[in-house]
Amino acid sequence: MVRGKIEMKRIENATSRQVTFSKRRNGLLKKAFELSVLCDAQVSVIIFSQKGRLYEFSSSDMQETIKRYHKHAKAGQTNKIEVEEYVEQLKHESTAMAKKIENLEASQRKLLGHGLDSCSVEELQEITGQLERSVRKIRERKAHLFAEQMEQLRAKERLLLEENAKLSEEFGAQPRLLLQQQQLSVEEKGAVSYWSLSSPSSEVETELFIGPPVTRC
Repeated sequence: MVRGKIEMKRIENATSRQVTFSKRRNGLLKKAFELSVLCDAQVSVIIFSQKGRLYEFSSSDMQETIKRYHKHAKAGQTNKIEVEEYVEQLKHESTAMAKKIENLEASQRKLLGHGLDSCSVEELQEITGQLERSVRKIRERKAHLFAEQMEQLRAKERLLLEENAKLSEEFGAQPRLLLQQQQLSVEEKGAVSYWSLSSPSSEVETELFIGPPVTRC
């Protein structure tokens, strides 16, 4: 026969309530004993009846078990307090960080020229000083970058000049020698032409006439 599901509420009948208490108490103590034996666990059970009567079971010394329980409960409570304090600290840090971010955003807007109506003369002077310092740092950084770029360009120029000199040494000797030979050939031809024009030819005939000139009709 299948047992029906018991409704979990206080049993109103005192006799039935006492019978149920006795059965379930014995079953609970039996289960505690079996758990301690089968699993080698330290188990302690303390039961007080409705009339205040004490029932207990412990696989070891009850007082040692209670001390151990208090120790762990205190440690757990301490850890809980530490966790709560840590969470509270994080909340304060988060609030302070949000306030700092808000101030930075307001300062940034003022540096961009927004929201200046509520600024005093001292605040405007401070903003002006910040802008001047920022511009000075930007110019210094810009000059530094330009100097680095110029140095890199000079280094590249030196490398190109060295490569050009090497190439001139390797490939520039033969063209210069050929040019010198051509110049010598042109000079020799010019000298020969000069002597051929300036020296008299042996094949030219000359005649000498003595007496009065002859008149031809």
